[in-house]
Amino acid sequence: MPKYIIEREIPGAGKLSASDLKDISQKSCGVLRNMGPQIQWVHSYVTDNKIYCVYVAPDEAAVREHASQGGFPANSVARVHSVIEPVTSED
Repeated sequence: MPKYIIEREIPGAGKLSASDLKDISQKSCGVLRNMGPQIQWVHSYVTDNKIYCVYVAPDEAAVREHASQGGFPANSVARVHSVIEPVTSED
């Protein structure tokens, strides 16, 4: 199943409290439960003003539907074609 990176512009994201992040996570998980197992949240990275999320989903439309139902921005959705890491450089 395809993997996607979602960029969510959320001013002050890096200053969200643990409670705020828990609330956001619970909302996201609730929407995912309602959408069914075909879409999965892998993890997210919180930066100063953005949250970058990694999802597994059948298509971009499913990712955008999750964002719409959850009330989350999805400013950019990009399909991951490959993953490289330090071991990629080895023979």
